[in-house]
Amino acid sequence: MGKTILIVEDEQNIVDILSFNLSREGYDTLEAYDGPAGLQLALENDPDLILLDLMLPGMDGFEVCRKVRESGSAAPIIMLTAREEEADKVLGLELGADDYITKPFSMRELLARVKANIRRVAMSPAVPAAQSGLGTIKAGRVNIDRDRATVFKDGLPLELSQREYDLICFLAAQPGKVFSREALMEHVWNYEGYVGDVRAVDVAIRRLREKIEDDPANPEFIRTKRGMGYLFGE
Repeated sequence: MGKTILIVEDEQNIVDILSFNLSREGYDTLEAYDGPAGLQLALENDPDLILLDLMLPGMDGFEVCRKVRESGSAAPIIMLTAREEEADKVLGLELGADDYITKPFSMRELLARVKANIRRVAMSPAVPAAQSGLGTIKAGRVNIDRDRATVFKDGLPLELSQREYDLICFLAAQPGKVFSREALMEHVWNYEGYVGDVRAVDVAIRRLREKIEDDPANPEFIRTKRGMGYLFGE
């Protein structure tokens, strides 16, 4: 059965181009031209991925994203934006979008990101092959129960998104090892040879710290190696 992509975009020519290219890759598509219609299709059809424009009539992309996440949907959301303002992109990520791509975009890049996000959802948590069996990763006050896909701190379960869970699984499986933002984009976001904007990593790390650290400003678990990247513990 084919994967379904929901396109929420008010520019007909962009919808037509996206629908044509996605269909050619074997995806089924749903289209909406305003925010309320996009939200309705997202809630009623549970698509495998949502391409969501920010500037929409009726309800903007930020509000659509927020309501989709409030519904409990974990479908990957890639925001489409013509804006260059960093604050808009970060806000979209904070509301639960998985990534963004700025117009005008290359169709090859967009298709690669669609494929990577759908593949990520289908995969087990992103841990090294040698350590990918089920079981528990124990790291002091933090335990990751991969049988239940749950992270515990001091014995209490944490409410993490799928991305946050994948991220801590990957880092905690290799404590003390520093990973650059680009490396995390490759291994956790599944973007092969990633060389683009890596702010999505910083936002995900910040959100994870807010949930797992006693003091997010002075992290104990998810640490920064200045100029190099992030590591777990040690």
